[in-house]
Amino acid sequence: MGIIKQPGTLTESELINRIQNGEGELFEILIRRNNPYLYKIGMSYGYNHEDVQDLMQESFIAAYLSLQKFEGRSSFKTWITRIMLNQCYQKAQKQSFKNEKANGIVNEKATPMFESNQSTDTYRSVLNNELSNIVSNALVSIPFEYRMVFSLRELNGMSITETADLLNISETNVKVRLNRAKHMLREKVEEMYSPEEIFEFNLIYCNKITDEVMKKIYTLTDT
Repeated sequence: MGIIKQPGTLTESELINRIQNGEGELFEILIRRNNPYLYKIGMSYGYNHEDVQDLMQESFIAAYLSLQKFEGRSSFKTWITRIMLNQCYQKAQKQSFKNEKANGIVNEKATPMFESNQSTDTYRSVLNNELSNIVSNALVSIPFEYRMVFSLRELNGMSITETADLLNISETNVKVRLNRAKHMLREKVEEMYSPEEIFEFNLIYCNKITDEVMKKIYTLTDT
């Protein structure tokens, strides 16, 4: 008899295969693994916290409904990132988008700041006025082409090839833009705050997003 793996230890391909074969409840694991990445992408567009949560839910549901078409040519993380980027872009194009973007940032292609290398169960408020203003000022000071490369490479862990493909630029451009983005942005902010303090997607938000998405998935698939 083979070793029975706990769901949390399954590889991405094992998870997707089992979900595609009817174990839809395992999609929750993919949500939890990718929540922080999507959150940073949504915040990068200047949307407020509530709007980002909505965009994340829409992205995860769209991914679930299309999962049978996923062939593994890229990682799920790259695939869901592309979906989230598309959702953010589409929302930004709708003049009737119901909620104002945070802090008046109107460039839909701004990006988040730093990624926490630690996980914690302790709720940390990162949207206080002082930190929010510092982050917003830093975001608008860096041109889009550098912000997006920095986000995908440094924050979301995309490879050079994945980043180039997502942004439709060359791998050389990815390297050049990343170096310039670090020079313009990272040192400026890190001298005041540690990476762990900025835009951390904590357990409370993760649980909320996961629960909401799974609830909608069960509603959609309930026959």
